[in-house]
Amino acid sequence: LKEGTLNWEMLQFKSKFPRQVLLCRVGDFYEAWGIDACILVEYAGLNPFGGLRSDSIPRAGCPVMNLRQTLDDLTQNGYSVCIVEEVQGPTQARSRKRRFISGHAHPGNPYVYGLAAVDHDLNFPEPMPVVGISHSARGYCINMVLETMKTYSSEDCLTEEAVVTKLRTCQYHHLLMHTSLKQNSSGTCNWGEFGAGGLLWGECSSRHFEWFDGNPVSDLLVKVKELYGLDHEVTFRNTTVSSGNRARSLTLGTSTQIGAIPTEGIPSLLKVLLPPTCNGLPVQYIKDLLLNPPSYEIASKIQATCKLMSSVTCSIPEFTCVSSAKLVKLLEWREVNHMEFCRIKNVLDEVLQMYRTCELNEILEYLIDPTWVATGLEIDFETLVTGCEVASSKIGEIISLDDGNDQKINSFSLIPREFFEDMESKWKGRIKRIHIDDVFTAVEKAAEALHIAVTEDFVPVVSRIKATVAPLGGPKGEISYAREHEAVWFKGKRFTPNLWAGTPGEEQIKQLRHALDSKGRKAGEEWFTTPKVEAALTRYHEANAKAKERVLEILRGLAAELQYHINILVFSSTLLVIAKALFAHARFVNICSCLFLWIKCNIYLLH
Repeated sequence: LKEGTLNWEMLQFKSKFPRQVLLCRVGDFYEAWGIDACILVEYAGLNPFGGLRSDSIPRAGCPVMNLRQTLDDLTQNGYSVCIVEEVQGPTQARSRKRRFISGHAHPGNPYVYGLAAVDHDLNFPEPMPVVGISHSARGYCINMVLETMKTYSSEDCLTEEAVVTKLRTCQYHHLLMHTSLKQNSSGTCNWGEFGAGGLLWGECSSRHFEWFDGNPVSDLLVKVKELYGLDHEVTFRNTTVSSGNRARSLTLGTSTQIGAIPTEGIPSLLKVLLPPTCNGLPVQYIKDLLLNPPSYEIASKIQATCKLMSSVTCSIPEFTCVSSAKLVKLLEWREVNHMEFCRIKNVLDEVLQMYRTCELNEILEYLIDPTWVATGLEIDFETLVTGCEVASSKIGEIISLDDGNDQKINSFSLIPREFFEDMESKWKGRIKRIHIDDVFTAVEKAAEALHIAVTEDFVPVVSRIKATVAPLGGPKGEISYAREHEAVWFKGKRFTPNLWAGTPGEEQIKQLRHALDSKGRKAGEEWFTTPKVEAALTRYHEANAKAKERVLEILRGLAAELQYHINILVFSSTLLVIAKALFAHARFVNICSCLFLWIKCNIYLLH
């Protein structure tokens, strides 16, 4: 391949992440070549466009607007995707566009590039771990690594049935089996259907897995870094909570018989414990609590919390539930938009509301230990409150929380309002005006200059047409918004006079010329503009671009600052999920002992 060509460039990107499907931005499409193109056709339903020759290289692609759907199709089928973006902006003729790796999409770990600049929310699934299973004299050990959270946890002394149960109740991205599983009691290498390990063998034989050797934990982390293309310097936090007096996890048979796992013919236990309106993260927490009962001490604190919740008379927070994995990912990639910042502030403020409300203060203290077990983060009560106050204050200083009442969209009677709404709604109302006053003022002045240009060059022509009395098929003309070209132009036909007589509007008609699109081609036979209007449009677009860039810069700067408070954010978001789950249970059942007496009984029976 010739160096510098698109094929050569795509090969360089592919060599960095050979295990991932490569999607490369080429104009208005994201393209894939070779086996990656075959995967797109097979699993994303896209049409090939590599040519009909048998020796041609397979090619496929998706339009820019369909990228999210294509990524969802691929990740839902277990594929990881590497996305390559083009550097946007004007380029010189015949010059090669610069490209860069903008991010990755994995099962349970979506692509977030560009989210800071848009209004919509991203549906963030539960993160899927890389699972490593090993065996020692103490029994089986299962290690789970979450690349999104940069965390790992270990659970050892497990029976073979317990490991199989965890595999069936956990959605994972990769399964890695340690070579210690091949060592049987006689010291020979054997792992098969019969004898020790037969149950696990039967479970894994129908799944895709890879073998690895070395240290079951450190070498597993090395494999994870290879899978996700991470630098060797990246560290993972150990979230393992000492098992202590913790009960054993439920067996598969028990889980299905009591309805903790959906089973045909057996009523769902979760539907008995939680109201129908409760869904998402709180339901997942209760399910995990049933399948993996906590220690007696933690179960007692959860039960005491439910007792307090059942008798609360004051107003309670909304308990904003935000996935901690989503927080970590968006902050790490600096792709938090203003809507997500408002949601994060709600989380922090609701924790502070519980702290400042007498009836809820004790509940907040009781929730510290269950949250520690869920996150592996040891944060004391005072540190949590102080951290929430600091982080909430940082967001409040920057983010506009009043819907930008001091940032109205420009409006002029002669220019369609939709034009200004489309251009300015991309950045206004996100950041407090005090931080962007200079660029805000520049946009206002540019909008006023555009209004003056339109008034001077287009209004006389429109007035002339309106004053003309003509039969059907006479002159037509109006000031219109060309949404596709993001421009305000004159749209008309048959307005040129047959005889120039120096009447009003003729001079402006002589200045009109056909409007051109971004590629220099005629936008249409009915679209016209003038040099003065084009200059004003250019000035307005440049002012808007600078304002939008300034807003994104501030949003990303705030995300970088909050990165220092990531543990507080993760702890707070998880605490509210637990609080919402327990409140829903306590209020729905109206007695607090149902679920947690069952957990306690299970602990006693197992010990």
